[in-house]
Amino acid sequence: MPNQSRPKVKKSRALGIALTPKAVKYFEARPYPPGEHGRGRKQNSDYKVRLLEKQRLRAQYDISERQMARAYDRAKKAEGKTGEALVVELERRLDALVLRSGIARTIYQARQMVVHGHIEVNGGKVDKPSFRVRPDDVVMVRERSRAKHPFQVAMAGGYAGEGETPRYLQVNLQALAFRLDRDPNRKEIPVICDEQLVVEYYAR
Repeated sequence: MPNQSRPKVKKSRALGIALTPKAVKYFEARPYPPGEHGRGRKQNSDYKVRLLEKQRLRAQYDISERQMARAYDRAKKAEGKTGEALVVELERRLDALVLRSGIARTIYQARQMVVHGHIEVNGGKVDKPSFRVRPDDVVMVRERSRAKHPFQVAMAGGYAGEGETPRYLQVNLQALAFRLDRDPNRKEIPVICDEQLVVEYYAR
């Protein structure tokens, strides 16, 4: 399980990206790393630049280093550019798509929904956030969970305003359900990352 003990706002500022909607206003007010030396100029080596980009991508999906390395290994075997295949690989995670659909507000909430058994895929309960959703899979909130407050908020569109629903998803928030129509294209995936730097990090 990824280490979530570090405050999200501080982590956002260290990585240079807002990891939660709440972090956005803090990040805009203090767009420099945390700590007394946060505003100072730092010399970045090529290794450090690539490491930071890898950490940024990891943080946006809230995954462990081991999970990231496995996704990279699968991406290397895919057709096309490895970096783009890596981001697509991560985007097909169940927790990531629960977030994109508007059922969850953050990746952390999406992970919790899956782990606690509130989500089903094609009629069967799935409690692994790393589950890889395939085109035409139907994902929905289980009937027994729908009365819970977070899902009532989602049903009313309370989380949908955090971002535009990607074109690769067909979403019905009233039914608390969505379908992955096709594999995402990299340019459609709303993550901030220069994936080529991540590839260079692992290829070093």
